[in-house]
Amino acid sequence: MPKRYGQACPVAKSLEVVGDRWTLLLVRDLLSGPRRFADFARSLTGIAPNILSDRLKLLEERGLVARRFYSAHPPRAEYELTDRGRELGVVVGALASWGTRHVHRSSALVHDACGHPVEMKYFCRHCATRVGGSTVRIGRRRRGAPAPARERR
Repeated sequence: MPKRYGQACPVAKSLEVVGDRWTLLLVRDLLSGPRRFADFARSLTGIAPNILSDRLKLLEERGLVARRFYSAHPPRAEYELTDRGRELGVVVGALASWGTRHVHRSSALVHDACGHPVEMKYFCRHCATRVGGSTVRIGRRRRGAPAPARERR
């Protein structure tokens, strides 16, 4: 049963979608490309098969993962992030960034091309400037301001 926080807050609403245990780790694994059930079972030691199956179904129902069958008998599928699911890469990256600074200091987020650490930053498209995290808050969208293209439906 998915959690409901009963709060009109984008953080709480997002956690209702991706806040279950194992969910973001599935997204993390899918960020590098399609995966099969057995791939997850190997990479996520400790996850019960029924929980893995449940999380994959929820991700599919929520439009974050697409399932494609590669065998009919027996039915076998592989899973891939949708565009909406790939956008969670920023969330996984932010958690990884925080984790490398505070809980798993032997790791770092590094640039593939040069091997040096990277940082995550806020950017205001309107002002065309980088913005400090202490100056960012959750607020209402300004009246008349269009929603970003990917949010319009």
